[in-house]
Amino acid sequence: MDKILRINMGPGGEPAYKTEPIGDFAGLGGRGLTSAIVSKEVPPTCHALGEENKLVIAPGLLGGTTGAMTGRVSVGCKSPLTGGIKEANAGGQPAQMIARLGYAAVVLEGKPAEDKSYKIRISADGVEITSDPGLKMKGNYDVVDQMKQEYGDKIACISIGQAGEMKLSSATVAFTNMEQRPARHAARGGIGAVMGSKGVKVIVIDDSGTSMRSAKDPEKFKTANRAFVAGLKKHPVTGEGLPAYGTNVLTNVVNEAGGYPTFNFKTGRFAGAASISGETQAEMMKSRGGQVTHGCHRGCVIRCSGIWHDKDGHYLTKQPEYETVWAHGGNCGIDDLDVIATLDRLDDDYGIDTIEMGATIGVAMDAGLAEFGDGEAAINLVKEVGKGTPLGRILGSGAAVTGKVFGVERVPVVKNQAMPAYDPRAVQGIGVTYATSPMGADHTAGYSVTANLLGVGGTVDPLAPAGQIELSRNLQYATAVIDSVGMCLFVAFATLDQPETFQAMIDMVNSFHGLALTADDVVGLGKKVTKMERDFNARAGFTKNDDRLPDYFKKEALEPHNVTFSVTDEELDSVFQDL
Repeated sequence: MDKILRINMGPGGEPAYKTEPIGDFAGLGGRGLTSAIVSKEVPPTCHALGEENKLVIAPGLLGGTTGAMTGRVSVGCKSPLTGGIKEANAGGQPAQMIARLGYAAVVLEGKPAEDKSYKIRISADGVEITSDPGLKMKGNYDVVDQMKQEYGDKIACISIGQAGEMKLSSATVAFTNMEQRPARHAARGGIGAVMGSKGVKVIVIDDSGTSMRSAKDPEKFKTANRAFVAGLKKHPVTGEGLPAYGTNVLTNVVNEAGGYPTFNFKTGRFAGAASISGETQAEMMKSRGGQVTHGCHRGCVIRCSGIWHDKDGHYLTKQPEYETVWAHGGNCGIDDLDVIATLDRLDDDYGIDTIEMGATIGVAMDAGLAEFGDGEAAINLVKEVGKGTPLGRILGSGAAVTGKVFGVERVPVVKNQAMPAYDPRAVQGIGVTYATSPMGADHTAGYSVTANLLGVGGTVDPLAPAGQIELSRNLQYATAVIDSVGMCLFVAFATLDQPETFQAMIDMVNSFHGLALTADDVVGLGKKVTKMERDFNARAGFTKNDDRLPDYFKKEALEPHNVTFSVTDEELDSVFQDL
């Protein structure tokens, strides 16, 4: 994994590619590599859909290995949604396969002069770039089916749906899972629109003839990996809760804590939460022949994914995750898991961020376009996006645009990106992360729910400002490292509580790459990545005033605790004072 594949889509002649050594980017992977390339090579003030922007797809430092939990992929660019730097990541099979082909990153550059849909095949034999008009305006599921017919069933696909082709700022990039379904998405920030602007509909990865990457010290790597897996399996969250109920195990937890945003962030509890909880979801999946415990990529030992069957026992979509269940469920007053699963399937097929779309529908309901709780209306609104109607294009542009068009004051966004499933008034640490992350409102950037609600890595009172700055800061640095290694965010539960598991993760990186990183070095990597991202945003015109929550979170008290977000602006400005 010592080379970068650059694919220039134009203008000027036919698309072309070249392979080059990783060079100055050596030692970086995943988010660290995507952010480094974007920060160095993309003009911060360029138009996100213009030829100067780049889409960088990078497996982590341990991608393509036998290491557990190492199959995540980062996708980076300048975001058409936030206007700043963006990294979104996903599971699925492509990351491991790209790494086994020897690529640290695949970079899409330029912009075609003509409106064509291209498919790209990357294999050990080289790269093929072909125009295919038959792919235009197809959904992700049809695109993947066509690629399997053309290239066989040993491939993996990276694709966009209709939303990406229309360059909507809620558009995602889909990655196929182990069943070759486009159900894993690098979803946030409109990155699918950037892929669409490059004219690329699908990238087919074929790693036939390759093998697993070899560690510098195989025995030490195996030992570290075994210790790491043991730590994950003995932790109650990663070893019990997530495998049993998936990420949606959080619905009852967050609802009981009074931090579950309901009716477009008007209250912190949803009366219908039990009907859409992880426990209820698991029972329904079992009764229909679905799969409750499932890995989103090979090498996953937490296995919090799943497969959802409809009422007739047929595959419909992946198990809707907590964020999706909240966004299309409680946030919109919908307590029907079948409706939520239908919305999830539509989002995945069209290529739409479920968080952004659920938040957008909540804003649309506030505007009177539909009633809270009306599942059929929600489905119809998402279908408008897929059809590309004027209303659909407004909704597909995200919650901030929808709020402006329909005159809604209460729009839960930071840097134009919609907030996920934790109200910052009842989970104040996540409010700090929403406000200050370079990515816009993003729970995964610094998941303070750990200490705020779950008692993982210590405890910090979720309703008070004390301790939230340090908590968010430390988690943002740690997350940048996890994203760079190519691991799932959920490994943080065990590494925060078990020093030996954290050390095992470091030992995996050291033994594989022949390094001698310490814990301080790991923190240093997190700071380095964060500093690059903040520097890009500063050059793009962002100031400390962009690191703020909407005013109403400071003014409107949230039931049932009747609290407001009470971390001061001065405190928010101190989050990254050590950079």
